Amino acid sequence: MEIERKYLIDTPPDGYRRWPFRQIEQAYLCTAPTVRIRREDDTYYMTYKSAGLLSREEYNLPLTKEAYLHLLEKADGTVLTKKRYLKPLIEAAGGAADLMIEMDVFEGAYNGLILAEVEFPTEEAALAFTPPEWFGRDVTFTGEYSNSRLAMSAPAEPGR
Repeated sequence: MEIERKYLIDTPPDGYRRWPFRQIEQAYLCTAPTVRIRREDDTYYMTYKSAGLLSREEYNLPLTKEAYLHLLEKADGTVLTKKRYLKPLIEAAGGAADLMIEMDVFEGAYNGLILAEVEFPTEEAALAFTPPEWFGRDVTFTGEYSNSRLAMSAPAEPGR
């Protein structure tokens, strides 16, 4: 089960480029249900995600590089590319521990778009979450910035 909140970031924090990151390329074979293939650095896998915004089922299956490249040729829409910066989130006493900010800085067709996601152990923790001050608009429940939706539509303007 994946339980996450997603935020649009207008101004990332200073120094974020020093955070550890992963280079990601992903494409979609289907969006209902969601079937995605992803290259994350030198790792390849296919993901199935059920419908949902705050929480949904998610299953990952490993792929070889050859299988990934074969499936990439069959993908629909735009291939998304981004750097995913990782930063542990430290909350005040009594808050959830071991949360990680995954901040995606898009390249290619969505160059300049920045989204941050935080995954949670429960829906209650997700709903009680108070984001850092630098997080922008909460887009969790709109679906407008889901990666599958981005892949199937052209950007309205550079970076957005």
